[in-house]
Amino acid sequence: MTGPTLRAGDPTVASLLSRCTFPPPGPAVTLAVSGGPDSLALLALAAAAGLDATAVHVDHGLRPGSAEEATVVAAAAERFGLGFEARTALVSPGPNLEARARSARYAALPPGVLTGHTMDDQAETVLLHLLRGSGLHGLAAIRPGGQRPLLALRRSETAALCRHLGLDPVVDPSNLDPSIRRNRVRLEALPLLADIAERDPVPILARTATLMRATADHLDDEALALDPTDARALAAAPPLLAALAVRAWLTDLDPHGHPPDAAAVARVLAVARGEAVATEVAGGHAVRRSAWRLRVEPAPATGGSGTEGVQGTGETL
Repeated sequence: MTGPTLRAGDPTVASLLSRCTFPPPGPAVTLAVSGGPDSLALLALAAAAGLDATAVHVDHGLRPGSAEEATVVAAAAERFGLGFEARTALVSPGPNLEARARSARYAALPPGVLTGHTMDDQAETVLLHLLRGSGLHGLAAIRPGGQRPLLALRRSETAALCRHLGLDPVVDPSNLDPSIRRNRVRLEALPLLADIAERDPVPILARTATLMRATADHLDDEALALDPTDARALAAAPPLLAALAVRAWLTDLDPHGHPPDAAAVARVLAVARGEAVATEVAGGHAVRRSAWRLRVEPAPATGGSGTEGVQGTGETL
C-alpha cells in the first residue's frame, strides 16, 4: 500500500490529532484494526502521535475472504512503521450475532486495547441504550479517554483522512444488514431524526452522553458514603443513592464486572426495607438480611427470588 506519508506539520493530520486523546508516547499499545475507515484512521493517527503500537486484526470467519482483509491492515501498519498481528476468533452465525462477535473480538484482544470509536458511534450507542431502557449509566454510553482516542471525531472525518492518505478501507457488507439493530439506528433512525430536528443529531446525542456521565459520576461519588450492607442505612437513604450503592456492590460481585439490571437492585432494596428476607441476584448469588445487615451467599439450588410482589423492569441504572 502506497500513498502520501505522514509528513510533519500536515495540516489535515495535525487538525484531527489535536482533537484525539491518545496516550503519550511510551509503553507499547495495541490497536484494534478491522481495516474499515475508522480503524485505519486510528492506525494512521496513532503513528502520527508517535506511539509504539501494534495493529491487531481479528477475523471472525463470518464471510468468504474475511481473512484476506488482514492484508490491508498489515500493509497500512508496515507503511506507517507499526507492528501487526492477525488473530482468529471464529463466531458461528446465529441470534445476537453482533454481541457475540464483539465478545469474541475483545476476548482475542489484550486489556486496554485502543479502538476507533467515533462521535457517530457514541450517538448510536446513546439511542440503542435508550431503547434498552438504560438509566444514567447506560446513557453515558462510551466513556472517553485513551482507549477511545477518536471519540471527538466524526465518521466522515476518518473517511476523509483515509482518502487524504491514499488508504483504501475494507468495505464490510454486514454494515448494511438491517437485521443488526445498530445498522438501522445508523441508516434509518439518525437520518430521520436529522430531518425532524432540521439539524445534525449526532453532536446533540454526544453532548447528552457527556452530561449523563458527569451526573452519574457525581452521584456515584455520593453513593460511596453509603454502606450497601447496612440495611437500615439503605432504607433511610434517598432512593437513587441507595440504588447506586447497591448497583456498585452487585457490580463488584460479578466476575466480569457487569452491572445488575434495575430489577435486581429493586429486589435487594426490598430486602433492605424488610419486605423480603432474601433474593437471588446474577452470578449464582443471593443477598440475605440478618440483624439488619445484608450479606452475600450462594443462591439456593432450588431457585426462587424470595421477593414476591417485587416486579422487575429489565431496565438498567
